[in-house]
Amino acid sequence: AFRVCFYDSSQGVKSAEYIVGNNLPTDVAVLYQSDIDYSVGLFAAFEKQAAEVGINIVEVQTFTEDTKTDFSTQIAAIKDSGVELVFLPIYYNEAATFLTQAYGMLPEGTFYFGCDGLDGILDAIADPAHAENVLMLTPFVAEAEDEATKAFVATYKEQFGNTPNQFAADGYDAVYTIKAALEAAEISDCNVEGFNETMVSTMLEIEVTGLTGTMTWDEAGDVQKEAKAMIINDGATSLFGE
Repeated sequence: AFRVCFYDSSQGVKSAEYIVGNNLPTDVAVLYQSDIDYSVGLFAAFEKQAAEVGINIVEVQTFTEDTKTDFSTQIAAIKDSGVELVFLPIYYNEAATFLTQAYGMLPEGTFYFGCDGLDGILDAIADPAHAENVLMLTPFVAEAEDEATKAFVATYKEQFGNTPNQFAADGYDAVYTIKAALEAAEISDCNVEGFNETMVSTMLEIEVTGLTGTMTWDEAGDVQKEAKAMIINDGATSLFGE
């Protein structure tokens, strides 16, 4: 299997690298959900890479499915740590609850950095002001100004009535990646002998430029492409740094 999305552990690594590479605060707190693989895996990868790139994890707080409605203890500990960035390798519903409860408790200007699980946070949170300075690792930002993104977003809005997120762009790129591999292998009939083997070997050779970046794949099936981050300010998302 080959992926267009970043593997979960890759997101943890790339998050640590992005924080350092973009001059975000490197004294950080972490809040993760300890009873789901997504959150645990992301934190483990982030923690390992953080030690290598110079991020100081000052405070680590956890929660579970049974305790995800009250974050008062975690917020107090994060506040006492004095950090200016909180890493949130969690999903947007739980993040919305945390951010709503943390509003006014943590210093204004605190950054909150998450991964693809945060995409959709603005639809889940009651007051967009509570999501101020939320960043999320992403290969796609609908507000980007390149012609390919603008054309995709316009067509998507026309057909579906809303703005595409990174998962819509990933799905779009996945279909065109299969098309690119078929064309590179000169396959017109998927019932030909050796089809699977040919497609696998071809995937290791092709380079595809899509909405989510220029992509190649390794033998583990992981995609290699640039990680970006979007930030929420005043209830709207934009590519961080632009």
